Amino acid sequence: MHRSLMHRSLAAAAATGGAAALLLAAAGGAAAHVGVTPDKTSANSYALLTFAIPHGCGESGTTKVAITLPSELNDAQPTVNPNWTVEKVAEQLPEPQKLADGTSVTKRTSQIIYTAKAPLPHELRDALVLSVKLPDSAGTTLHFPTLQTCEVGQTDWSEIAKDGADPHSLKSPAPTITITEAANAAGHGEASASPASHSTEQAAAVTDSGAGARSWAGLAAGIGGLALGGAALLRSGARNKATAGAAGK
Repeated sequence: MHRSLMHRSLAAAAATGGAAALLLAAAGGAAAHVGVTPDKTSANSYALLTFAIPHGCGESGTTKVAITLPSELNDAQPTVNPNWTVEKVAEQLPEPQKLADGTSVTKRTSQIIYTAKAPLPHELRDALVLSVKLPDSAGTTLHFPTLQTCEVGQTDWSEIAKDGADPHSLKSPAPTITITEAANAAGHGEASASPASHSTEQAAAVTDSGAGARSWAGLAAGIGGLALGGAALLRSGARNKATAGAAGK
C-alpha cells in the first residue's frame, strides 16, 4: 500500500511538472512573434490595432519597428508612445483614388515607423497602437508586414501563408487581421464612429500593454497552485505511512 501511495505521489508530481512545462511552452509560443490585436474588425469601422513587440532579435534589443500598411488602407493614425518617436511615410499613388465621401487622394501612408528612444531590451515587451479606418470589404484579410530592427540584426515579419496553408507553420508571419461583417446594415454604430471617439479607447489600449505581464502573473499563480497540490498529495502519503506504521506497533 505504501508503495502504491508513493507511486501516486510521484505521478502527481510528474503531472504537475508536465502541466507547468506545457503552460510555459504555450505562453512562450504565443509571445514569440510580432502580432496585431484589433479592438474591432467590423467592415467600414474605425479600429485600434495593437502591435505587440515581445522580444528582440535573439538577445539584441529592438531599435526600430517599421509597419507597412496594406494597399486597402490609405492612412493610419499612430498613438503616441513615450518610449518611441514615430513618423509616417507617404507614397504617390499611380492614379488618384476616389474615396467613399466623393473626394480623391493622390497619396497614401505606406508605412508607420517607430524608432526607440533607447533600445527595448529583449526580455521586455512593448505595444504600438494605430488607429485605422477599415475598408468596407468583409472577408478581406489585411496583412501588415513588419520589419523589426535591433542593435544587432533584424527580423522581417512578412511571410504570408498561401491558400490552404497553416499560418502557424510560418517562421516569420506578417501580423494579420480579417475584416468581418459591418455592425449593422444601416451603417450606424461602429461604422459611423470617428477617430475622435477613440481617444479614451487609445488610452485604454496603451494601458493594456501590460496585459502580457498580467498573463504571466496568472500563469505563475496557476503553476504555483499545481505545485502546492502535488506537495499536499505527498504530505498526505507521508501521514498515511506514519499512521500505518503506528498501527503496526
